[in-house]
This record gives sequence, structure tokens and C-alpha cells, in this order.
Amino acid sequence: MIGAGKIKQYSNVLDKPLSKGKQEVSLSAFAFLFSELVQYNQTQVDNIAELERRLEDAGYAVGARVLELLCHRDKGNRRETRLLGILSFVHSTVWKVLFGKVADSLEKGTEHEDEYMISEKELLVNRFISIPKDMGTFNCGAFVAGIVRGVLDGAGFPAVVTAHFVPIEGQQRPRTTILIKFAEEVFPGVYDVCSVGAKKRSKVRLSLR
Repeated sequence: MIGAGKIKQYSNVLDKPLSKGKQEVSLSAFAFLFSELVQYNQTQVDNIAELERRLEDAGYAVGARVLELLCHRDKGNRRETRLLGILSFVHSTVWKVLFGKVADSLEKGTEHEDEYMISEKELLVNRFISIPKDMGTFNCGAFVAGIVRGVLDGAGFPAVVTAHFVPIEGQQRPRTTILIKFAEEVFPGVYDVCSVGAKKRSKVRLSLR
């Protein structure tokens, strides 16, 4: 009955619980908006590197807000203080919130201890994008790389994050790999995901067991 009970008031939008129902955006609507984002930024730059940087910056803002929402609104998400924990958080929780599924793979770099890779066979932002030949290796995955960097940076794990195409034998389209190279200060200590500027707690030895 209308007016029979009290409606709980929230002083802050971040305090509102995340809906348990489906939260989906029309794929065609997203494709249109993302295309507009790319085309607008394309008119503001002189080269591909600058275009990718602008897309990364746009993604960074999204990543920072996604982390804030997951940490403050979904009480079921525990706080991570481990490097592998935050990587798993991005690979599974963040990816599922944004793309409806976990990422295809999370791997440790074989050449450098501070590098990790998240790979997608068909990254959503590249699915319907046709790259002109004169734009070479332009990768819209820079936007997703920015999202990942925003989450990691906000969680206290600064890193350089870049998107790369990796050819797959026998397939026409390459997969997209998000390469994460952590800053030097990440390895000596661990940080609290939901605390900005969290202090180092203890030293850890990293492994992907």
C-alpha cells in the first residue's frame, strides 16, 4: 500500500545498495556513444598515440568511479591488500560489472616480474570497430586500459597500463591484451583497496599459484 511504510532515505548516492537485478545497457547504444567518443577525440589530436592517450584518460575516470562504487556500495566485496588479489578483482569482479563476464585470461609476464596481462579474445570496444589502414595499430582497447589503470591507481597499486593486439593463429581478428606494468613501489608493500593513500603494511612474495 502506498504510504504504509517509511522509505529509507540515503544522504549519499554511494550509500544506496547495488540493485540485484539485471543492469544492462543496450549494446547498440553503447556502440553509438563509444563511436562518438572516439570520433570526437580524433578531431582533437594530430596522431594515433595522442588519440589513445585521450581514450585512456577517459577510461581512467570510469575506472576510478567503478572502484568507488564497488568498495562503498556493494558490502559483499572484501578489501584486498594483495597484488594478486587486486588483479583477480579486476579480472573477475570489475570485468563482470562492466562486460557481463570475467576476462578470458590473467597471466604473469614471462620476461619481467612486474608485468601481468589480461587478455580478451574479443574485447567489447574493439568488436564493432573497423580501423582504417592509415591508422595503423590504433587500438580502442586504450579506453579499457585506462579503466584498469583507474582501478589500480585508486586502490593504491600504480601502474602503466597499455592495450595491444596479439595475433591468433588461424583467426582473422587478433585478441586484445591489456599489459599491466606495476610501479616499482608496488612490490615492496601491500595496500588497502578501498583506502586512498593507504600505508604499506608488509612485504610479500608474489606468485601465480
